Amino acid sequence: MESRDSSESHRKTEGVPGTLSTAVREHLRKLCLREFPCGTGSWNKSRFLPQTWRTWRELVPREEETVSAGEETVEALLGLVRSNHSPWALLKDSSAEDHFLRELAIQNPLMIKDAFFYSYFRSLRVVDKGVTLVDKDILKFLNLEELILSANKIEEINADHLPQTLKVLELYGNLITSIECLCSPAPPNLQHLGLGHNKLMGPLQSLHVTSSNWPKLVSLDLGFNDLTDLQSMILGLCTLQLLRLLVLQGNPLALVPYYRGFTVDSLARLCVLDDITVSPSEKHQFRGLSIHGDMLAREAQFVVTIGNVTGVMDSSVLDPEPGPEGPFISYSYYVTYDFVEDEDGEGNTFGMAETQPDSVLAEIVEPASSLEQIHPEPPGSISKEMSEFIAEMNQMAEDSGESGITDIEESETTISIRSAPLPQSIDSSEELSKLRPRLDTRLCPSPGTVLFSTVRKPWTDVIPCNYEMKHNLKELIRAKAFLLAGTMVTIVEEKILSWPVLPTPVESPLPPKKGKADKKEKEKKQKGAESAAKDKNVPKKKKEPPKELRQDPPVLRVLGSGLVYLEPLLAGESAVTTVCNFGVVRTLESDKLTNARDSKKTKKVLKKEKSKTPAPTFESTYQPEPLTVEVQIQLLQYRSVEEAFLSLID
Repeated sequence: MESRDSSESHRKTEGVPGTLSTAVREHLRKLCLREFPCGTGSWNKSRFLPQTWRTWRELVPREEETVSAGEETVEALLGLVRSNHSPWALLKDSSAEDHFLRELAIQNPLMIKDAFFYSYFRSLRVVDKGVTLVDKDILKFLNLEELILSANKIEEINADHLPQTLKVLELYGNLITSIECLCSPAPPNLQHLGLGHNKLMGPLQSLHVTSSNWPKLVSLDLGFNDLTDLQSMILGLCTLQLLRLLVLQGNPLALVPYYRGFTVDSLARLCVLDDITVSPSEKHQFRGLSIHGDMLAREAQFVVTIGNVTGVMDSSVLDPEPGPEGPFISYSYYVTYDFVEDEDGEGNTFGMAETQPDSVLAEIVEPASSLEQIHPEPPGSISKEMSEFIAEMNQMAEDSGESGITDIEESETTISIRSAPLPQSIDSSEELSKLRPRLDTRLCPSPGTVLFSTVRKPWTDVIPCNYEMKHNLKELIRAKAFLLAGTMVTIVEEKILSWPVLPTPVESPLPPKKGKADKKEKEKKQKGAESAAKDKNVPKKKKEPPKELRQDPPVLRVLGSGLVYLEPLLAGESAVTTVCNFGVVRTLESDKLTNARDSKKTKKVLKKEKSKTPAPTFESTYQPEPLTVEVQIQLLQYRSVEEAFLSLID
């Protein structure tokens, strides 16, 4: 039976959801320590009948060879809780304490009282039980050394409610915003404090991780919070003389390139940092870096590399030859990705392997922006000059019986045509924003990011992008949020229709009539020139497009788009390297046309056709490649103190 004090305490906490004591009592209730096969009842009551003439030593039940009718032996009852196939068996994730209590409740149920619980438990594990408040009833656990309250909803803890005997306190995955609530006063014997995956932020947190609050702290885990000031945090940690294990990864402060070297050099007694052993050689590599910590730039540095694109369909083979009046069609291909930028717009550096001034495709889009705000003009809007030009070309096409907007593919002679751009380049942010409403939404950057692009390349089986870009970010919290969200990588096909510019008609006087002799002499010269050309076997020149062309706004088509997860960079990985696979987009028809165009009929081909053994058909060997692109995002980290000092010079 429960004592009167425990009953009163139970009435106070009963019905109060979210308290730790309520969660503990609910857990004990689910163990069914006073129900069959545990506790006392008709299944074992003869063993525990009160006998006043016995001494207190004889009150302890003893096993007997025989039991009364309708009762079970201790072995039989223990078998019911130990067997995995029994309906009374505990769950697989039950702790060793749970198993011990169940067996104790069978062997000696008279010991199962509140006083026993409060003195027995040295470890208390309440995980994912919706606890929001650590009430003072936890102080009744007189010998509690380990308290694990992970994956709950605790925002703060009154340190007065924590037993002074605690050596381990874990609060992973809660909503704690400050360490200060644990320091008034902190448990003096605490050796391990786990506060990972909470909401800790601000430079003031470093004031609470000092030896005055945690004099015996050996292990500290502050990973995956929002701590940004590495220098101030290290100042507080330096006072913890017994600190040997430290976890800071997952915080924005761990994104700076000198993070590990500066921490290792500042905390000379540290043995393990972010679950990686600190070796003597590593300490030697970063010796002296802590002295120059204030001179190092507090920014994260990323390098984005985009390699080869494969599996792109050659759209030009589906177009017929252009006519004299156009349009002349050209195709190019490029890869886009979005990347976060500082609010001041100075977060990206264009100065790596292949610099391109037009690599930014779109302006930064703030999180509150909408498509209507980004695109003030109606869908499909273009400049006034372009509208007049298109109307003129359509009218001319109608007069000649042809459509001015018919899609005509480019030929081999027009694939490299590039004429002067329109008065306002299509690569500019303003022009792209005008076209965006009629483009695929995947061509628009995510809120708070900027869209970057590789250089446009013509079609080949393997399109080498050779792209490398360095991004410097001073706002570390924005950088962490971006890594958690990932970047969207997109392969884009750009189709441009070019039209000949018609000369302005100018009235001129008619030429004077020439005599018949002059006319005959002209025809004679023309025939002589033609015969001379035939004798010299001069090949006919291919029809070339006019030199002066005007372009329509490009038509963009998304060939493939996918998300690249960057969270491993927060978890300690130095780079994320992947090959984005968007599936097969090529068709048998287009590849046959491409193959026929590229493999011109040579003598070897003719010999194969005449041979008795038939060559394998294109269809039998056809295995289309999927659309892929090679992507790598690297988080720069200094590997020695020399690299850190070189960055100061640069």
